[in-house]
Amino acid sequence: MNADAAELARLGVATVYEAGGRTGLVEGPWIRVVPGSRAAGPARTVRCGQDDNLMVHAVMERVRPGEVLVLTMPEPAPVALVGELLAVQAKARGAAAILVDGAVRDLEDLQALGLPIWARFVSVRGAGKSALGALDVPVTVGGATIRPGDVVVLDADGAVVVAADRVAAVLEAARARAAREAMLRAQLEQGALTYDLHGLRRQVEGGS
Repeated sequence: MNADAAELARLGVATVYEAGGRTGLVEGPWIRVVPGSRAAGPARTVRCGQDDNLMVHAVMERVRPGEVLVLTMPEPAPVALVGELLAVQAKARGAAAILVDGAVRDLEDLQALGLPIWARFVSVRGAGKSALGALDVPVTVGGATIRPGDVVVLDADGAVVVAADRVAAVLEAARARAAREAMLRAQLEQGALTYDLHGLRRQVEGGS
């Protein structure tokens, strides 16, 4: 994970989403397979055939350290695109995480492996291995377009994608937002109310 990606992971999905102008949300719901995990990195995208994971096997030789594997099908379905053995390969290749717009299986083994994985479903229903798809192409996940090299940020809140050419700007804005929230938190801990600090009382009660 490069320094920018590591910082985006630390700042988290909510902060990055807000700092990015409320764009790039990858709609879930997502199952975070490894409790407590968070990750970020440039996307390595895979478009599988429907209910088929041939291209997941194919992409493993292309994975580079720090990348987030983004696995898709034409329609999300509870079909296991990833199990323990594919996850072992991804971890050995240095993947930062896997986002599966489908299912995973071997859940306890994946948790023990520790590679951060987010999936739409958990299902033992097996995938075929015969349909040609595409690697390193733009894909659509949860209403968001993810292009190869875009940075995907993942944590307990879900996922957000930052276009590659916006990473520096969004990171700067996210740092500033985090700093403002730290100052606000200190005031709230002393008993202040967001009702007043954000000027919301005037909206509700009127007056100047």
